[in-house]
Amino acid sequence: MKPIITASAYASESAGPRRPVLLDVRWQLGGPHGRPDYEAGHLPGAVFVDLDAELAGPAGSGGRHPLPDPEEFGAAMRRAGVGQDTPVVVYDAGLGWAAARAWWLLRWAGHPDVRVLDGGLAAWSGELSTEIPHPAEGDFRPKPGALPTLDADGAAAFARSGLLLDARAAERYRGDVEPIDRVGGHIPGAVSAPTTQNTGEDGRYLPADLLAARFAALGAERSPEGVGVYCGSGVSGAHQVLALEIAGLRGALYPGSWSEWSSDESRPVATGSEPG
Repeated sequence: MKPIITASAYASESAGPRRPVLLDVRWQLGGPHGRPDYEAGHLPGAVFVDLDAELAGPAGSGGRHPLPDPEEFGAAMRRAGVGQDTPVVVYDAGLGWAAARAWWLLRWAGHPDVRVLDGGLAAWSGELSTEIPHPAEGDFRPKPGALPTLDADGAAAFARSGLLLDARAAERYRGDVEPIDRVGGHIPGAVSAPTTQNTGEDGRYLPADLLAARFAALGAERSPEGVGVYCGSGVSGAHQVLALEIAGLRGALYPGSWSEWSSDESRPVATGSEPG
């Protein structure tokens, strides 16, 4: 099953016998909370999910958006109406990062049928709703580990012997600027691969062949272990993992990402445009 769905295909499915559970995951890094925008207008039937509160654990030594407690995550998804066998579609109104985070978490937790609305809210041409749905509670029970993850040591190993992609903006990779974390730069050996290059100007993912060519040029075909991915705090990195899946490749996410790595002064930091 493809990890993305077009707006027209979603419209058809939502009118059919197996209507997907629809999650609105509007979120901006350092921006205003997404709930007011959701209440002002959302796709009909969409349930709002709070990335910071429901798709991540408390910030700390594990990074700014560590993995949530599986039981708490499962409870949040059940409140949103997610069932073991119900299809799920997620969307946001930004760069697609938050929707990809929800997709990745549900897949990591064992849900078999999750897709991202390609292009997000901007791709939807139908009417919006201000009605707040109250779905019947679902029966989804997380079984973590269905998608691969990396810890700090695993990410370092990938950078040495495989391919570790840094999904952040190139200027943060180089260490030219660092607006959030303790220090700028990247994990030594990691290759710069900004998520903005996964999509076209319309915010939709590039076709599978173009994504495959992109990742091949970055060295994916020379990495038999697969591809490791990190970002600032495990959000935009999920977008990269999704793009890899579209391309037919398997990506392992480092959830702690740079926010965890850079918090430990004993870990090495590389700067500049080269992997180091």
